[in-house]
Amino acid sequence: MNLIVPDWPAPARVKSLMTTRVGGVSQAPWASLNLGDHVGDDAAHVAANRARLRRQLPAEPVWLRQVHGARVVELGREPNPEADAAFTRDPGQVCAVLTADCLPVLFCDRAGSVIAVAHAGWRGLAGGVLESTVAAMQVAPGDILAWMGAAIGPQAFEVGDDVRVAFIDQHPEATAAFLPHPAGLPGKWLADIYRLARIRLQRAGVEAVHGGGHCTFNEADRFYSYRRDGVTGRMAALVWLA
Repeated sequence: MNLIVPDWPAPARVKSLMTTRVGGVSQAPWASLNLGDHVGDDAAHVAANRARLRRQLPAEPVWLRQVHGARVVELGREPNPEADAAFTRDPGQVCAVLTADCLPVLFCDRAGSVIAVAHAGWRGLAGGVLESTVAAMQVAPGDILAWMGAAIGPQAFEVGDDVRVAFIDQHPEATAAFLPHPAGLPGKWLADIYRLARIRLQRAGVEAVHGGGHCTFNEADRFYSYRRDGVTGRMAALVWLA
């Protein structure tokens, strides 16, 4: 498998990784390490891919039913949770989200006492999923580290006026995260989801933000992209305490 090991100054007991599309058994259009069981792929292929991932982990990840919302759950409190973020203080519990353009964000505190993960598409981001995750961790925001995984890049993320207004109405400094569409299309913008996430995290008191810089849309050999392909697989971003 071609895995991304996050480059962030997390405590030694905090373990994390993000998968790419490389190293599984799924066939096109899900080739090859698709971990999503809701995208039309052969269930046996998804199970085989998840088994390959499981060998890198201390336990089976808790797979959330993601709905582009802002709900955060504590792992182990409910079965099959519908949420877009999760946290735990228990060693061996694996927090995970699935993405294919949306922004995955991993969290830990400097003491290595709590970890979390969030799935932040534009709806969840505007709805406060990152702020809700920070609050759920119940530690001082200044003690939290965040790592942003691979998402759609600012040259490819086309949005409309509604998305731009949703962010700017909440945080005027978000204006800088939107550029006019290069083709001059009226009401269309290019959005920098990494910058938007940094703005919101900093507003929440989280200054130590790492990662970013990939583009799932343009790096087709390495990442799935829903915007690019429509029918496609999903990557996973995962974090756990040793």
